[in-house]
Amino acid sequence: MEFKVKDLSLAEWGRKEIELAEKEMPGLMAIRAEWKAKQPLKGIRITGSLHMTIQTAVLIETLVDLGAQVRWCSCNIFSTQDHAAAAVVVGRNGSPSNPKGVPVFAWKGETLEEYWWCTERALDFSGPEYNSAESAEPKGGASSVNAAAKTVGATQGGGQSRYRGPHQIVDDGGDATLMVHMGYEYDRAGDVPAPKPEDPTDLKELLLCLARIQKETPGRWQKTVPEIRGVTEETTTGVHRLYRMEKEGKLLFTAINVNDSVTKSKFDNIYGCRHSLIDGLNRATDVMIGGKTAVVCGFGEVGKGSAQALRGQGARVIVTEIDPICALQAAMEGYEVKTLEDVVEFADIFITATGNYNVITVDHMKRMKDGAIVGNIGHFDNEIDMAGLAKVPGIQKTNIKPQYDKWTFPDGHRILILAEGRLLNLGCATGHPSFVMSTSFSNQTLAQIELAQHLDKYEKKVYILPKHLDEMVARLHLDHLGVKLTKLRPEQAEYIGVPVEGPYKPSHYRY
Repeated sequence: MEFKVKDLSLAEWGRKEIELAEKEMPGLMAIRAEWKAKQPLKGIRITGSLHMTIQTAVLIETLVDLGAQVRWCSCNIFSTQDHAAAAVVVGRNGSPSNPKGVPVFAWKGETLEEYWWCTERALDFSGPEYNSAESAEPKGGASSVNAAAKTVGATQGGGQSRYRGPHQIVDDGGDATLMVHMGYEYDRAGDVPAPKPEDPTDLKELLLCLARIQKETPGRWQKTVPEIRGVTEETTTGVHRLYRMEKEGKLLFTAINVNDSVTKSKFDNIYGCRHSLIDGLNRATDVMIGGKTAVVCGFGEVGKGSAQALRGQGARVIVTEIDPICALQAAMEGYEVKTLEDVVEFADIFITATGNYNVITVDHMKRMKDGAIVGNIGHFDNEIDMAGLAKVPGIQKTNIKPQYDKWTFPDGHRILILAEGRLLNLGCATGHPSFVMSTSFSNQTLAQIELAQHLDKYEKKVYILPKHLDEMVARLHLDHLGVKLTKLRPEQAEYIGVPVEGPYKPSHYRY
């Protein structure tokens, strides 16, 4: 079995945490119990590009239990929990010397070159272990483990054929989908353009990776794309990409927008960030948050949860916004709403949560007070202009500890940046807690089943899961919290014009 992780000896630790997480993920466990015998994903090859955490391990093993053949990579160079990756590779019935789980290509602290290599490997199902469509789990014997596991192009076990891709993709941020679309475009053109000096480093490494693939296996993506049934996308950034591709007529397969399911956006984005933002800040900085002035850039779902968390710690919270509705919401919640330029010189903590880029610029950082803390919980690594920061003449970067850096400007003032501008709750902590990820991943699993079982209902467009599935996900989590629902009487249901069993709100209802 082909895989690339840090150290398989971490698997026992990972398995202990996975078993605890399963208790806190009632939605996924209920879906396993309901669907395992039916095997709705039998023979379906699924590539996952999503943070390789303990919670993701429960999602992966749920997909396997439902019949899928799975390969996985992380969508972030810092977010992998190495013990989780090891446990998934070893599997529930394997050992470090005889792994029997799922091929994973992820470790904490990948370079961008390694990141795109991992994505490419997760998209390749050409190995001999996938020759039988009847097998729900990849087969493979023991393979040696390189504890460092950082040599691009060398994998632990596995073959080198490059012709069979996934049927379906689980994506977070859209990078696996992007690689397939760009690879297909350049396959048809017959050439991958060389990176330009002004291109972001991320794009440069993707282009170099695609050029290598085209040289080694020309036409790979033209063989891969016709077999892809669709993608289920986890987050705002990836959803924006998908809608743009649909609008431009470039979307190559069906996409399900998981992010905008209510039980994802209102739970993962608000309540998950409310929990994990503070976790990341505390682990990285150990600075007292109470009494500080904190700025949250963006008051969407992520910004709402982040602002709640900071205010709960006693910070004075100021919000920046471009959207008049979100700005009014922030004001009605009691937050000051200012521009970044109004507050950049005196605030203590800056958190970006916009899904946009260059939200905090180099000019902003030059004006910040000495010791200001800067972090991102929204989008990739370019909400904060990290590339521009590194180019400031005379600036000095000092690593304090992993994913916590001091940047000293020539005038002597310092700012402290978390996770190199990437998602601080994953880079500096462990991401969202299991319960809230159960709601997100229940949606992902149902969306994958929908693609596998009912693709005939869909075109090459972006869809949202229907309301009754959203309500189903919520129901699956109520018993765990001791919640008892009131039941509509038939005459009450008739009075408001809904079925007794739901759904209870129209699709346009805003929770």
